[in-house]
Amino acid sequence: MRNTAALLVACLLAVGAVGCSKSADENAKDCATALTERTGGKADTPTVSEAEERVAALDQTLADMVRSGYQGVAKEAADAVAEKTTEGGKSRPEACEPLSKDDYTTLLMAKAIGGLGWTGEGGEFDKLKMVESLGD
Repeated sequence: MRNTAALLVACLLAVGAVGCSKSADENAKDCATALTERTGGKADTPTVSEAEERVAALDQTLADMVRSGYQGVAKEAADAVAEKTTEGGKSRPEACEPLSKDDYTTLLMAKAIGGLGWTGEGGEFDKLKMVESLGD
């Protein structure tokens, strides 16, 4: 009986611990919320995979611009993102601690893109908004 009670307590503790932990997407959303004040822009909360898509779209756009002979504009855009990312990432918010370094960096960069106003209504990268803002 005593072993059964101990086993039951161990099972309840294990289930309770799993039930209390946050998912990776929840951790990313908490981190994104904490980064909004640092990076500016809308209070969007992308998941890591959504952040990866946003960053990949920017990378592809910059590569296309360079191939098309627009190196200057591509450099200006890359510099703007780098500056915004550096400003936003001076210290890692506590809400971002559960994320790996790579996930945090990707999320920070995605939030910087949003902070520059280069995202559409759904949070996706919008190259037209990027080009328009660089002309200002």
